Amino acid sequence: MTDITELVHSLLERVQILEDEIAIQKLVTAYGPAVDAGEAEKVGAMWTEDAVYDIDIRTLTGRSDIIEMVRTTPHQDYINTGCGHLLSPLNIVVDGDKAVATGHSQLLRRNEGEDSFRVWRVAANRFDLVKILGEWKIKQRTTRLLDGSSPARDLLARAGN
Repeated sequence: MTDITELVHSLLERVQILEDEIAIQKLVTAYGPAVDAGEAEKVGAMWTEDAVYDIDIRTLTGRSDIIEMVRTTPHQDYINTGCGHLLSPLNIVVDGDKAVATGHSQLLRRNEGEDSFRVWRVAANRFDLVKILGEWKIKQRTTRLLDGSSPARDLLARAGN
């Protein structure tokens, strides 16, 4: 039989990983509601100060750029005409105070003058996260449009690694 100290240590490590995975899931999935509400400071607080948001159409560098993105056009136009940023469940791999989360995102936009929405973007996402003073933050998010090209597929293929 396993020594009780070893068993307790093993259980504590496993519980910590589960707690980290839940915290990461909560952090990443809070992005959609915050960005759709236009809560720029709340969105910014999810990222490290030197974060990078590498979107296939542009790169934002630093928390201040990410906050500014929420406050300005075209993002304000999206939320003022109706949109929803949806994130899928994530594949999360925790390694100490670092983690990687991989999943899909969709941006839905309201069809003006109609009571309907359309899927405007579907993308692959990789979140590189760090734990700072016990709190998970996004260090880098890489987003690639699922347009049939290899960058999005390659990003998804790395899930679990």
